Amino acid sequence: MELKPIYPFEPIRTSIPPKGNNWVTQIKWDGVRVLLYFDGNGIKLFNRRMNERTLQYPELLDVSAFCKAHSVILDGEIIAFDQSKPSFHEVMRRDSLKQAQKIKQSLARIPVTYMIFDVLFYNGDWVTGRSLEDRQALLEKIIIPQNNLQIVQNFDDGKALFDLMKQHQMEGVIFKDLHSTYSINGKDGRWRKQKVLRDLYAVVGGVTFRHNIVNSLLLGIYTNDRELIYIGHAGTGKLTQRDWATITEDIKEMQVTHRPFINEPERSKDARWVKPELTVKVEYLEFTPGGTMRHPSIQAVVNLDRNECTVDQLKGQ
Repeated sequence: MELKPIYPFEPIRTSIPPKGNNWVTQIKWDGVRVLLYFDGNGIKLFNRRMNERTLQYPELLDVSAFCKAHSVILDGEIIAFDQSKPSFHEVMRRDSLKQAQKIKQSLARIPVTYMIFDVLFYNGDWVTGRSLEDRQALLEKIIIPQNNLQIVQNFDDGKALFDLMKQHQMEGVIFKDLHSTYSINGKDGRWRKQKVLRDLYAVVGGVTFRHNIVNSLLLGIYTNDRELIYIGHAGTGKLTQRDWATITEDIKEMQVTHRPFINEPERSKDARWVKPELTVKVEYLEFTPGGTMRHPSIQAVVNLDRNECTVDQLKGQ
């Protein structure tokens, strides 16, 4: 039976922990959402947008070493560490690789861990209609933890876990209803995420330079009328000197004479406009009354359709 990729269940945003004994809390790892599909013969990996990632993570392809199932679909997050904590920038360095030789070289340099938190399909049957509690019990039965593969742990005290994540500057937490079924391509309040820092995906519409190297990105998101609105500029974060040099080279073919934003950026005088094609993940504290991000920080350049960089991301923030 060929297992076709699906869009996973997504949480909604919240600012307060839910109440009730039916809720558990899990760490929200700053990684890449990946589903593992094993049909009994071959194994494939797909991200939440159904883009295949089998090539990028060869160390996760020996399913018999960690899973006692004849066929299975697992849901989880692939993470990589920057010193002592998960780093979205680091995992994107692995996720963006396309050449087999470079991927092989990166196995030791950028090791990854697959944090599994759900099972959707088991031994020929869909289990999405079972409760989360039952699916977690099934995970415990079939998964053999490894150094680079773990089952995500449940915590009872959501507020305490969130405070701990804030203390260690982690991404946040996920609240899950133990009674919840798994809704393929769904998004509702049975799963809720609370983030320490807010984040979004933005499109680059302009850049500034220092000594012929790009040193700041002018960022925007699309309105519901498909107009690009400027939301601030960022030149700090996790990008390396090599990343900035790559961006400098890439935007040479993107430069345009007209401003792509419908509103006037504060750095217009020094900006060079570019065709809105490059996308990045940005963390920020909040939006100012003027509609720009306060203290934005670039986490990574991402391979994302710019049409997903919309104002809808701000709902619930």
